Amino acid sequence: MKLEGVKVLDLSAFLPGPHMTMMMADHGAEVIMVEPDNGLGEPTRAMGEKYSEGNSVWFANIARGKKSYKVNLKDSSEHAEFIKLAAEADVFVEAFRPGVVKRLGVDYDAIKAVNPGIVYCSISAFGQSGRYKDKPAHDLIVQAMAGTADLTRGMDGAPALTPMPSADMTASLHALSGVLMALYRRETTKQGDYLDISMYDSLLSWVPNVTGAIFAENRQPERSEMRSFGGNAFVNIYGTSDGGHIVLGGSEPKFVANLLTALDAEHLIKEMKKPVGQQGEVKAFLAKEFLSKPQSEWETFLANVDCCWSIIRPLKTALSEDGAPVSIDSKNRKHIHNPMRFSDEPAQLSFDLPEFGEHTAAIKKKL
Repeated sequence: MKLEGVKVLDLSAFLPGPHMTMMMADHGAEVIMVEPDNGLGEPTRAMGEKYSEGNSVWFANIARGKKSYKVNLKDSSEHAEFIKLAAEADVFVEAFRPGVVKRLGVDYDAIKAVNPGIVYCSISAFGQSGRYKDKPAHDLIVQAMAGTADLTRGMDGAPALTPMPSADMTASLHALSGVLMALYRRETTKQGDYLDISMYDSLLSWVPNVTGAIFAENRQPERSEMRSFGGNAFVNIYGTSDGGHIVLGGSEPKFVANLLTALDAEHLIKEMKKPVGQQGEVKAFLAKEFLSKPQSEWETFLANVDCCWSIIRPLKTALSEDGAPVSIDSKNRKHIHNPMRFSDEPAQLSFDLPEFGEHTAAIKKKL
């Protein structure tokens, strides 16, 4: 497997770090969850709905195939044992607030002293330096600070809670990319590196499609003028007569022509050449047209039109239909599959979930 022989110590919790290291475990890395010896361990063990044997679904989808090592880093003897373990690792992941790892004696300098080849990754809300570094935050706060929550507004203009943890997601992906880059470079230099991943910076790196007005004209963009947020007639949501919705999500000329022709509105094709925000005539036509029939009829109609469209499907549908990226283990628990599909050495999901501290004694014995 791609990461066979790579040992990862993961001191992070919740989503960005654990999800990233699970991706590595799926591809053969030995991932050791380092859990605080507080009787609880990883917080997601007890969060949300649970399978019959007691593990939460969240925990099952970030901890599969990992080992659990519980430790009290404030105890000198346990700290010394942990440093011996860190000396054998390839990757070290932590997601404490800045300064905590130094107080615990497991910061980059401390680990590098016993393991110069360590790839050490810190994941935090706002990074290890800067004006916001000490501000406590989870995903939603980062989205609010970054301005992406400002873009997530309903038709009434009021901000809405965002269900996708986009700051967590982008930080996880950037952390994985950075760690793999550092491991690749280490093959040549024999030296490790330190990686400072900010959820805030990670999220902002994904907004080039909506920064035109800011960078080119030094102004806040108006949502009604933005292609992805209601300005474009063919990137929009339209209601149907029965309360359903049709989503259009592609404004390429061929898609525009195909749909408007199918709707006997070829005369509006030229209107779609107008700038985003000036396509009111097309939007008004589409809104009136889609309101004329129920959603099911539009699904039948659009199935024969080559354009970007969908209904708004429930998450349950996406995760339950044939071909969904879901695996079922021997205990009938469902797991979201690893999305990295290699033709050679594909991911091999181990559905074993570690009991709290299950591997501590065995790991200490090897040390």
